[in-house]
Amino acid sequence: MLKATLRSFLAHKGRLLLSALAVVLSVAFVAGSLIFSDTVTRTFDRLFASTSADVTVEPKQDLKSSVPTGAVQTVPAALAEKVAKVDGVAATHADVSVQNIVVVDSRNKSVGPTTGAPTIATDWYLTHRSPVKLTSGHAPHGADEALLDADTADKKHVRIGDTLTVQAAPGTFRVKVVGIATFTTTNPGAALVYLDPAVAARELLGSAGRATSISVDAARGVGDDELKGRVGRVVDTGAYDLKTADEQAKSAAADLGGFLDVIKYVMLGFAGIAVLVGVFLIVNTFSMLIAQRTRELGLLRALGADRRQVRRSVLTEAVLLGLVGSTLGLAAGIGLAFGLIRLMSAFGMNLKATEMVIGWPTPVSAYAVGVGVTFVAAYLPARRAAAVSPMAALADAEIAGVGRPLKTRAIVGGVVGAAGVAALAGCAVASRTASAASLLGLGVVLTLVATVIAGPLLVRPVIQVLGGAFPALFGSVGRMSQRNALRNPRRTGATAAALMVGLALVGGMSVASASMSRSFDQRIDKTLGADFTVQNSNFLPFTKEITDRVRATDGVRLVVRQRFVPVAVRLPDGKRVETTASGYDPQVDEVAHVTYKGGDSAAALAAGHLGMDVNFAEDHRVRLGGAVTVEFPGGRTADMTVGALTDQGGSGFRMQGGLSFGIATAEKYLPDGQDAALYVAKDPGTSADRLRSRLEKTLEPYPQVQVRDQADYKKLVHDQIAVLLYLVYALLGLAIVIAVLGVVNTLALSVVERTREIGLLRAIGLARRQLRRMIRLESVVIAVFGAVLGLGLGLVWGVCTQQVLALQGMTALAIPWGTVVAVVIGSAVVGVVAALLPALRASRMNVLAAIAHE
Repeated sequence: MLKATLRSFLAHKGRLLLSALAVVLSVAFVAGSLIFSDTVTRTFDRLFASTSADVTVEPKQDLKSSVPTGAVQTVPAALAEKVAKVDGVAATHADVSVQNIVVVDSRNKSVGPTTGAPTIATDWYLTHRSPVKLTSGHAPHGADEALLDADTADKKHVRIGDTLTVQAAPGTFRVKVVGIATFTTTNPGAALVYLDPAVAARELLGSAGRATSISVDAARGVGDDELKGRVGRVVDTGAYDLKTADEQAKSAAADLGGFLDVIKYVMLGFAGIAVLVGVFLIVNTFSMLIAQRTRELGLLRALGADRRQVRRSVLTEAVLLGLVGSTLGLAAGIGLAFGLIRLMSAFGMNLKATEMVIGWPTPVSAYAVGVGVTFVAAYLPARRAAAVSPMAALADAEIAGVGRPLKTRAIVGGVVGAAGVAALAGCAVASRTASAASLLGLGVVLTLVATVIAGPLLVRPVIQVLGGAFPALFGSVGRMSQRNALRNPRRTGATAAALMVGLALVGGMSVASASMSRSFDQRIDKTLGADFTVQNSNFLPFTKEITDRVRATDGVRLVVRQRFVPVAVRLPDGKRVETTASGYDPQVDEVAHVTYKGGDSAAALAAGHLGMDVNFAEDHRVRLGGAVTVEFPGGRTADMTVGALTDQGGSGFRMQGGLSFGIATAEKYLPDGQDAALYVAKDPGTSADRLRSRLEKTLEPYPQVQVRDQADYKKLVHDQIAVLLYLVYALLGLAIVIAVLGVVNTLALSVVERTREIGLLRAIGLARRQLRRMIRLESVVIAVFGAVLGLGLGLVWGVCTQQVLALQGMTALAIPWGTVVAVVIGSAVVGVVAALLPALRASRMNVLAAIAHE
């Protein structure tokens, strides 16, 4: 049996390797994501470990915000002298390092990276832990000199002697580049500007007596943990965090983890789609191979092989296929990881491919995915193979499964489908987002499973409609192509299912994204009353200098500032919620239309008061006029009165709780905070175009800042939503590639299966051109059938998703009919492409050999 299995596997290796491509793709994404993330993690672990001081004293991070505030927490620079007196301390240094800056060249072009990495200004203090070394020029001396890292200088064409403008929180100042520093370790992609240590704190923090941290070097023989304990006895640990080099490295790696998780989950999403679609392909391939080998399997049974041996033989072929696919996929995953590493280098993160990390979990995961997928996919065909009777060897048996009734599928599919519809209906009427989202997920899974199970039942009615015009358009060739697609509903359903999955996904997400875009458009029209909004292109806060310049622009009647403040609010139900509050100027009603369930803007922005989202208040038993305790950065707290309850419909513009208060409160509790946005109203006598032109001229020295009107703001939102949609389209592309392989595989096997039939058709006068057309039409109708099922399912999912979004205020429903039509047309093209090779092979058959084929 083992010999027979190996010979059978090698006899069909071409067809099986076509199926193995789905395994290769899924394994490649799994392995590539693991290798890439392990390589980045190992590289940065080394970087952080080699550059961290033995002990670091930092301001305590009591509240963290997902939204940048522009504030820089500091420690007294004099603390370094105090720590230096501790027994076991070899040296200390008051570090200055900030990221809330912008650096521009003499042409007002930003020198910072465009990849999302920060621009960092720091003091030039060279030690054995420094990640850079001076390679040209000299160290900075005085307030008008600076160093620039070599990678940034090369990309932005900055040379020694050039002048740069640094926009920092205390004010803007100019520096001359007097030297270039080159990274000796991994360049994380940031732009680094080094200043004279004597002036860095004054220029970047506004005071020579401040620092962002204190670096402490241990004396010989003193361990980091021991030194940390000694320093902790002289430093107020309630106000400062003390971290050893190892703890500092772990903390920095944890911050990097969020970035890595995004890449890892995206790639695993691709792997999941490849696995899901690949299962259909492998099931179909094995089902057809077993159907074609009915006589072979029957002979094995007649010679004494029992059911278990036959089943084991088929599963062994599947395991062999999985091993081949996993091995090729692992190799492809290494190549994918190499490509990602090179891509990161193009973005400025200089990773070394020679230091690629391939840990033992990577090959284990690769083979577990590859072998597991093929084994599971081949199990049902293997059971059907074991059911072949010895008598099948004595007859020219019909293709297995053609005539068997679909009663069981109808019952199971109906039950699962009913459960899925019930879940989606429950999602549509749910009043809470969490429960609605859970029901949506359950409904999506159940309806997908039900459609796959019941797909063969839909083949006859749907394809009769889709191919109804074929006989009139293409005559007997069109009639035969339609009947060929109807011949085996199970096979047609399984082939179309691979394409259906991808199109259902894109259909659902297209409806959801179009609905989100229209909802945001309506919300912007309803709430935004400002003529212009001034924001950073990357949404980071900007300096007071920009606010002052905008206010001074001719034609500006009013400027309302918005600032963000990290807070924690203690609520009457005993819960403590960390979130981000917004601070506004009192004239906010002139630039925004806020809906209140109680109170008004004046009450919300008054001293000692705040505004809160009405739904959040109801969930936590907060009443209008009630008091809540608010914690601010630095450990400061305040009892504040709820002056207003807002009802913005969960528009997505607000953080959790929708907390807001006056700008004076923001300045009181976060004095170093910066403005995140400016809402500008024009003078009645100034046209919008003229004011925009003046604002853009005013902001020319600040290339990071953009002036947007309502149309620009809508486009910005659309572009952000489009990023998600592009990811979905990429997933769709992967699904289509595998689905095309499935259609090619099915048609190729179908051609082999119908060899004698094709020979007879050719013998009675069917031309090669007509034969190719027949196979192409069959492929097109199968592909369009999959598209119709997928889009129908996707539209239902999309409408239900919109109902969940409606609970967050996105009440508009939009169906992108253009996308729907384009996908159907594209599916027909996919069908034509997939049929090219099988049709060509069929048309080249020798007629006499085909008729004599067994």
